[in-house]
Amino acid sequence: MSNSTETSACNRIHALLDENSFVEVGGYVTARNTDFNMTAKETPADGVITGYGTIEGCLVYVYSQDASVLGGSVGEMHARKITKLYTMAMKTGAPVIGLVDCAGLRLQEATDSLNGFGEIYMSQTLASGVIPQITAIFGTCGGGMAVSAAMSDFTFMETKGGRLFVNSPNAIQGNYTEKCNTASADYQSRETGMVDFTGEADDILNNIRTLISILPSNSEDDMSYDECDDDLNRVCSDLENYIGDTAIALTQISDNHFFMETRKEYAASMVTGFIRLNGITVGCVANRTESYNESGVKTGEYDALLSGQGCEKAARFIHFCDAFSIPVLTLVNVKGYETTQCSEKKIARAAAGLTYAFANATVPKVTVILGQALGTAYLTMNSKSIGADIVYAWPSACIGMMEPAEAVKIMYADEIAKSEDGKALISDQAESYRQLQSSAVSAAKRGYVDDIIDASETRARVIAAFEMLFTKREDRPAKKHGTI
Repeated sequence: MSNSTETSACNRIHALLDENSFVEVGGYVTARNTDFNMTAKETPADGVITGYGTIEGCLVYVYSQDASVLGGSVGEMHARKITKLYTMAMKTGAPVIGLVDCAGLRLQEATDSLNGFGEIYMSQTLASGVIPQITAIFGTCGGGMAVSAAMSDFTFMETKGGRLFVNSPNAIQGNYTEKCNTASADYQSRETGMVDFTGEADDILNNIRTLISILPSNSEDDMSYDECDDDLNRVCSDLENYIGDTAIALTQISDNHFFMETRKEYAASMVTGFIRLNGITVGCVANRTESYNESGVKTGEYDALLSGQGCEKAARFIHFCDAFSIPVLTLVNVKGYETTQCSEKKIARAAAGLTYAFANATVPKVTVILGQALGTAYLTMNSKSIGADIVYAWPSACIGMMEPAEAVKIMYADEIAKSEDGKALISDQAESYRQLQSSAVSAAKRGYVDDIIDASETRARVIAAFEMLFTKREDRPAKKHGTI
């Protein structure tokens, strides 16, 4: 490195990239501004190290902000180095990784700094959907830099030193850091959904390497395929036991049990993440009613309902997969929408967004109904009617308008009221209703389910479906873009 000393910013780059692969670009750049005695300040690389290297042989571009130089604040030349990095990345079709430790706008440069932030935003906007963008927060990421992090496809955050905020906790009326640290990794991952992954610095860098290894380099040249040494017809004998925690179910059907879950702490009743099937990266969306830790201890229970937060989480993930031609697998176990006053404020729009994301995606889409698939909530979860290419159901799946017992109570209200044994009548009629209208067989007879499969053969059947859909092409109406 020409003008850069060995700092945390340098060390992070070297730890992230393949050994001896980093090439610095713009190492001699320093601040141009001379106001407020800036000429007397040392600004090596203007507070950001930029360049390129490889991760497992794949080209990536990296910028790492140096907090030892004016707090890593963004000035004119600092921003220019980042935008130039984006220009190179767009030309060559490679991901951009930002390692953030930034005090925000550089006050000494005022409007130049402000304009620089705007140019970074513009670069990110143009790159969105063309190349993957990853941000990792190791120190402060406040104000305008938080907006930049939100524009990334995936955000990582160090649990101890990372701080992410638009307004710092102490600037929020009635709040302070000790009361509710809204800048913490826990808050930003669990409450806002801004952060996909949290952990120690080394874990973050390792997870970025894993993510890069499974993602396409850009939206056109897909290099995310790998050789599969797992049995394509491997029987998942106990898969039915994981109908509650679909994160485990996805791990079971994936090549070599690989599963990388995104935004795990946010809206936990909706699972999103990546698996491998026959060496191909597949994006997954699934309903979850239970969660377990690595020791098998239950850590949470959730209703089989769509929430506003869960819908937004899944919709954004699907948009990413569609932009980069990543096939989507959906595991369904849902009976309706969350019924709370808070949820009611956003559930309709959020469900509309998820419905649109699934329906608008042109990548191969396979759905497996594990348990319940009831009402319009099921339609939203990538049903046949909104464009799923293949829909499978397990034999015990319940597919229909509502739970059979509830439907019977409405349909036979008068008979139940007059009956001496209403419960028995409900039970008998509910079973009849289930067989005629809500079973997997009845849905298959109507063409809404393509096949009924044993849970144990889910891996083999899903792999076969995606292999068949590998060359899928789909024409859509000509338009600039949708508005939902």
